[in-house]
Parts: sequence; C-alpha cells; structure tokens
Amino acid sequence: MSKLHFTTKHANEATVQHNWYVVDGTNQTVGRMCARIAAILRGKNKAYYTPHVDCGDFIIVINADKVKFTGNKLEQKVYENFSGYPGGRKEEVAQDLLKRRPEVIIERAVKGMLPKNRLGRKMYKKLFVYAGGNHPHTAQQPKDLKF
Repeated sequence: MSKLHFTTKHANEATVQHNWYVVDGTNQTVGRMCARIAAILRGKNKAYYTPHVDCGDFIIVINADKVKFTGNKLEQKVYENFSGYPGGRKEEVAQDLLKRRPEVIIERAVKGMLPKNRLGRKMYKKLFVYAGGNHPHTAQQPKDLKF
C-alpha cells in the first residue's frame, strides 16, 4: 500500500473566512447577476466549500434601480404576494416594482436561488441591496466584484 493518504478538509465556523464584496447593478441582467451572487453567498467560489456550513461571503448590491431585464420581462413578468387570506393576492408587473421598490427584485431572485432551510436563511441575511450608489458598509472595506 502506498504511503500517500489524503483526507478531505471540511470547513467549520472556526476555519471559514467571510469577505465583503460590492456589486454594481448598473446595466446588469437580473437573473445572471443574481445567480452569481447566490453562488458567492453559498461559498461555492471557495476551495473549501462545504454544503452544510455557511462558507459564503457578504454581498452589497448598489444601483439596484439600474438593472435590466431581457426580452419582454419588464412588461410581462408578474410578481405575486399572497397574505393567506381570501382575496389577499396582489400582483405587480416588474416595471412597476422596479420603480417602487427596486431592492425587492434582486432580493427575491437571490432568495429563490438559495437553499430553503435554516442555512439558506442565514446565507440570505448576508445580502444587502441598495437602490442608489451609496451604502453604509464602508467600515468593512468591501472589494469590488466584477462579473
């Protein structure tokens, strides 16, 4: 038998290093940008990615009001909310939601791409979306993330 023996390194809360990144949403396609953001929130960009540990980084999205949709999604994509009560279903077209609350578009897209369990909820809390070009996280010294 050979003397070479490799063991798989599993990350845990003590060994994981969380970085801060800033993503500029200007002229970015919503789905493509959010898919990359969700992968970084999960930690899939790291060599020591472990599915049951929160290995992801913090993401700050600025200029969320300047994202773009492909095709006719701006006029045809419908966002639904349901309160749970009879008659409590509300619909809103993407164009109106982008004017009223542009952060929600990115938040909902990323949340749908994360795991649906308590680990996914923990990952989602590391996402910060702002409509304008300013953010209050300068103390964390975030790095620019280019796609």
